[in-house]
Amino acid sequence: MDNRNLLLAVVLSGLLILGWDIGMRYFYPEAAVPPPAQTAAAGGADASVAAAPGAPAASLGGETAATGKVDLKTALASANRVVIDTPRLAGSINLVGARIDDVVLKDYRQTVKKDSGPVRLFAPERTPEQYFAEFGFVTGGVRQPANALWQADGQRLTPETPVTLTRTDANGITYRIRFAVDKDFMITATQSATNAGAGAAIIQPFALIKRTSANASLSQWIAHSGPVFTADAVANYDVAYECGWTFLSSCEDLSADKLYKVEGKADWLGFTDQYWFAALVPGKGAAGAEFRSVGDKLFRADVLYPAATVAAGKSVTQSTRLFAGAKESALLDTYEDSGIAQFGLAITWGWFWFFEKPFLWLLRTLNGLVGNFGVAIILMTVIVRGLMFPIAQKQFASMAAMRAVQPRMKEIQERFKDDKQRQQQEIMKLYKDEKVNPLAGCLPLVLQIPIFFALYKVLVLAIEMRHEPFVLWIKDLSAPDPAHILNLFGMLPYEVPAGFLAIGPLAVLLGITMWLTFKLNPAAMDPVQQQVFAIMPWILMFVMAPFAAGLLLYWVTSNILTLAQQSYLYSKHPQLKAAAAKEKAKT
Repeated sequence: MDNRNLLLAVVLSGLLILGWDIGMRYFYPEAAVPPPAQTAAAGGADASVAAAPGAPAASLGGETAATGKVDLKTALASANRVVIDTPRLAGSINLVGARIDDVVLKDYRQTVKKDSGPVRLFAPERTPEQYFAEFGFVTGGVRQPANALWQADGQRLTPETPVTLTRTDANGITYRIRFAVDKDFMITATQSATNAGAGAAIIQPFALIKRTSANASLSQWIAHSGPVFTADAVANYDVAYECGWTFLSSCEDLSADKLYKVEGKADWLGFTDQYWFAALVPGKGAAGAEFRSVGDKLFRADVLYPAATVAAGKSVTQSTRLFAGAKESALLDTYEDSGIAQFGLAITWGWFWFFEKPFLWLLRTLNGLVGNFGVAIILMTVIVRGLMFPIAQKQFASMAAMRAVQPRMKEIQERFKDDKQRQQQEIMKLYKDEKVNPLAGCLPLVLQIPIFFALYKVLVLAIEMRHEPFVLWIKDLSAPDPAHILNLFGMLPYEVPAGFLAIGPLAVLLGITMWLTFKLNPAAMDPVQQQVFAIMPWILMFVMAPFAAGLLLYWVTSNILTLAQQSYLYSKHPQLKAAAAKEKAKT
């Protein structure tokens, strides 16, 4: 019997783990790995685009990958640059090609080290981190040269001083791009073309973002990284650099298909990483939007406006916004409130957003009061457990009632041992007469599951938690505990490989506090269950070790509060404590 129960427990555990994985992949189908290098798509930088006058062009076309690599310092040394200087952004605009290809985020460091330098989001073409936005025109079905040199009317782009780039082609058409930037991460590019030639010209403004996936953050089922957009106010996370292995997934593999056309009216489109985000927000009017692979781990998001026939002496104007910055939930929601539909969905909140956003707000508020996100997590845990305390009281009251009716239940089981249906009917009648709910004890656990999952997502997704210290050795609550048993908590001079063997102090505390909570509970009658409960805390200690330190801090705090709560409630229900002690003595 014991062997059968043990085998059944193992099988059910395996099915639970597999079912959870399949379910998460089904509801959150994401890319798993970066794509392999692809052959460059046909066409050149000046590839012809077939478009009827007054109709949206089908595509900007592919491009030949630029040859030769350059280092970042060399690429930024050119004199043909306009400085970007805002309270939160620094960088420059490349006058060759009218590209915003140099953007760093002043508020965020690369690592927890104070001298690590700011996070770089955009980098010029052919550098290892190439990632940039370009604004230009298709004239007469031909894309204007990507290496064209523009002239600027200013030397610095700031929130107070917009900059306009200008160039005139051989046909007498003058192109202008006016860049304006706000105090955060939004740049507005107003493109205009004035036809000073003798005849009419067909002109289409376009905007694009091009990036390498080589330095992209890994896409997970819990946090999408890669192409993302909303069209007709519906978010889409199913486009990926490469889908990898998926189960029941509708993922669009961009590296395989090379082209993904956005159906409907695109609200915005771009590329997202775990904490960073770049997106184009099309202006008024219909616009074609698409993602494409252009080879060598390079991908592009395109916005192409309808072709306009511009008579001699006339102009065409189009405006596009570019977001290039951090995925700050409150800021994205502010932009959404200003008219960018579903902009807050750049963060993969998922189904539990109604838990996650309030938790993030509470953490931010508590951090504002105490000045430490670790303390804020502890305080939030106390608040959550305090709100759930009445439910815990009912749980213990239900346990006490169940203990009280145990003798009568055994009597019914003996009396109707040959009639299982009648036995169940009599037991249900007993529950009803005595007002006992056998499921009440499960309610606190069921309620904690979405809370735990929501906090986990907040710690993974919220940039507010990035590089936030707690105390002593914990310098980043969004990263695993850096101290490990295998190097004597940092005393020995070597790094411990990431994984479940990297057991830190928080994981040890988690195992000990969970073991103590199990010790306080009544012993299970089934010997197999007793063995499972005996080893479960130590298994979880290994499993949870690689998770974010903030999540372990929450769980350890919750276990400590559970111990205090159980001790108090046992004092209110001494029959439970006596029964638990009696059962433990038997086992």
